[in-house]
Amino acid sequence: MQTRTAGFLLVALSGASFGALGLFARLAYAAGTDMPTLLFLRFSLAGLVLTGVMVAKGGTWPRGRLLGGLVLLGAVGYFTEGSVYFIALQHASAGLVALLLYLFPALVAVIQVALGREHLSRPRWLAVGLALCGTALTVDPGPDAKPLGIALGVLSAVIYAIYVLSSARVAGPAGPLAASTVVPLSAGAAFGALMLVKGPSFPQTPGGWGAVVGLALLSTVVAMLTFFAGLKRIGPVNTSLLSTLEPVMAVVLGAIFLGERLSLRQGLGGLLILVAVVVLARSDSSRLEPGSRAAGA
Repeated sequence: MQTRTAGFLLVALSGASFGALGLFARLAYAAGTDMPTLLFLRFSLAGLVLTGVMVAKGGTWPRGRLLGGLVLLGAVGYFTEGSVYFIALQHASAGLVALLLYLFPALVAVIQVALGREHLSRPRWLAVGLALCGTALTVDPGPDAKPLGIALGVLSAVIYAIYVLSSARVAGPAGPLAASTVVPLSAGAAFGALMLVKGPSFPQTPGGWGAVVGLALLSTVVAMLTFFAGLKRIGPVNTSLLSTLEPVMAVVLGAIFLGERLSLRQGLGGLLILVAVVVLARSDSSRLEPGSRAAGA
């Protein structure tokens, strides 16, 4: 019982940590940094910390094609998705961008059907419909949201869905800690190259540097490690349900610290997207894990 309680608390902490990502990014931007520099600092610092964890635990580094696949996930997959997401944060609120990102579970399902790898049940089609309706409601440009920011938010969800499908074939054999270490290091190297081309633009205030440290340590290292630790204790179904705390936390933190506000229509759209995630998780539970529902109840 204590192990399960700890698992729920760990995943809740992971969701809250990921949810703070938009807040730290907006604060860092306000302090004068730009996207390549910010993401270079985020992933490089996080990768170095996770490397220390790997060494301390005596972890085995991946080799050969497995290492190459993880490097591509970071240097291409995370680089592309991270770029689009963080540019979107410059044109729309942190809460809105986070809600749009949570289209990705429904997009994963649609892509799997299009590729002939999945057959969707009625509940899963319902989830896809809810997600699409939620997006239609969320796309409500107000004074704080530009159409470009909304478009980039949706695009980040599409890219992340492709990233998830790709990483499922690579990250599993490598193990969670190794994957969580190599991918950020590779992404950091890619953003470092872009930063050198554009010229670095470091934060100009102590608060900006604090936001960078928070982004790297809390919204990357802590978020990743607590996610995998919680996943081991309570399983994928409960983990996916609790992960919906991420966009909720993003909305709450944006409202408290950045003065961001979502319209009633956008709030309803975000709620439908989160409901779609829950429906998808429950349908996966009945389809893929007939024995884990009782264990996770």
